[in-house]
Order: sequence, then structure tokens, then C-alpha cells
Amino acid sequence: MGKTRKGDTVKKTIAAIATSLLLLFSLALASPPPQFGSRPKADNTRLLTGKVLDHDDNPLPNAVVYLTNTRTRAVKTYIVSQDGTYRFPSLQPNTDYEVYAQLNGRKSDVKSVSQFNDNSQVSINLKIDTSK
Repeated sequence: MGKTRKGDTVKKTIAAIATSLLLLFSLALASPPPQFGSRPKADNTRLLTGKVLDHDDNPLPNAVVYLTNTRTRAVKTYIVSQDGTYRFPSLQPNTDYEVYAQLNGRKSDVKSVSQFNDNSQVSINLKIDTSK
């Protein structure tokens, strides 16, 4: 019986040490508490929204909106919803973008989103002349 009790004690000690180490490791990974008077970091990304419309301001569903990062030339696309709206979230703040829409081979004017526009939300309506 002496060995069993000693074995149980060793197991309990190892379990206690493992639990303590796990707790310490978890605390080390946790973010520090906010300092008095500090503000949480803001999300610096931007949101681009708008509508694709014809020249009579009717929505043009199923138009495709193209957003180009002018620095990397990476292109994102969005298929417009039934009410003509589109949205591009999480745009980088220090980057210029170009945006235009296309439907049935017809294209809107290209609009710019400047890195110097520090608004967190930018709205641009795009018009396509469908009467031609």
C-alpha cells in the first residue's frame, strides 16, 4: 500500500504542476489589460459602398463592379444586388483604388478612392448609360 499512496501523491503533484504551467502559459498569451486612459486600437480599414444606376437612377442588378488597387493592380469584383448596391469592406487606408461598373458590355466612368480621403466609409454611385 505504501507504493500506491506514493504513486498517487506523485500523480497528484505532476497534475498540479501541469495545471499551474498551463495557467501560466495561458496568462502569458493573454493580452495585457488596457492602461488607464488608453483607447482601444481602431480598425483603420475603410468600407466602399455605392449603387450602380442607369441615367434615370434605376438600379442595375447583376452589373459587375471592379475595384483595382492602384499600387498592386490587384482586382476585386462584386456582382451587384437587386437594389443595385455593392460593397467592398476592409480596404487598406494608405492605398488608392479605382472603381467602375460594367453591364452587357457597357461601362461606367472610372472613379477614384484616394488614400488621402480618411473617411472610414466612402460611398460612390456608378452610372452606366444603357440607352445606346
